[in-house]
Amino acid sequence: MKKIHAVVTDYIEDNLDWEAGELAKAGIGFAAHQLKFKPEGEVLAKVAGADVIVVNMVKFDAALIAKLDRCKLLIRHGIGYDNVDVAACTKQGIVFAYQPDYCVEDVAEHAIALVFACARKVVWSRKTLDDSSARGQWDFSELFPIRRMDGKTLGLVGLGRIGSAVARKLRSFGMKLLAHDPCLPAGRKPEVPLVSLEQLLKESDYVTLHTPVTPETRHLINAKTLSLMKPTAYLVNTARGPIVDAGALAAALKEGKLAGAAIDVFDIEPPPVSHPLFGAPNVILTPHIGWASEEAGWEIRKSILDDILAFAKGGTARCVVNKEVLKGAEEQRCRGGK
Repeated sequence: MKKIHAVVTDYIEDNLDWEAGELAKAGIGFAAHQLKFKPEGEVLAKVAGADVIVVNMVKFDAALIAKLDRCKLLIRHGIGYDNVDVAACTKQGIVFAYQPDYCVEDVAEHAIALVFACARKVVWSRKTLDDSSARGQWDFSELFPIRRMDGKTLGLVGLGRIGSAVARKLRSFGMKLLAHDPCLPAGRKPEVPLVSLEQLLKESDYVTLHTPVTPETRHLINAKTLSLMKPTAYLVNTARGPIVDAGALAAALKEGKLAGAAIDVFDIEPPPVSHPLFGAPNVILTPHIGWASEEAGWEIRKSILDDILAFAKGGTARCVVNKEVLKGAEEQRCRGGK
């Protein structure tokens, strides 16, 4: 096993004592920091001697990555990796890996919970209860109409691991399912009928988002696409904040062009108090908590540990994004390089 040093830039766990203990058994050096929002110079000073870097939310842009002379493996703690410049990693010869199967069931459950909360108006019902209790008489006028989910159409924008899990879990609820995903792997037979984004938005009573942030998906949901949705429809986003133009969504809600929305992710996190959705009606907001469960937390810790141990043994991480780096390293070894 190679003598290596691993560094964590930031983490959401209470502590990383378990990781420190397990890596110590393997003779691997380890350090953990909380460098989120710290200047680049401080981040670089802490990771300069690392062979392996594990990052949660610290931004690794091209400028920082170009200064990583020793790092050979960068691991993202999570599914999305819009805070890491993958092309810069490739240029620097750094293998970049992530955890695409982390919290799949949990985010799917959260998305479904938000769909139910919208359909049954669970959150908004509290105001009706408080107002009726104050008057001593039931008054549901501000809460109605409530429509049953059975027979309604759910549109999934993105049919990857999480979108597919949502479809699988909701299949027994009598809903019609549609999906839009132009990036499905060739040869994969979709379990949900695929349609254009325009058709999905026009026909769906509930739209759930399950895509990464890319140039193509940034503000995919905007004033124009929101205008295609039914005024009785709901939008649910548990994917990434920048997929939705928050200002356009707030305007659509205020103008009654949409029945409601449930949002777990934001373009800036945590969102500032001036965020447009804070003042919008008929919106449920949760604090980017879809990933959270005790089970998911331990699964990702074990997966990342396995990636580090595999690297120390001369292998590599389980889910590598820029596999061309691995190919280049293999070709170099074949030519007798180090």
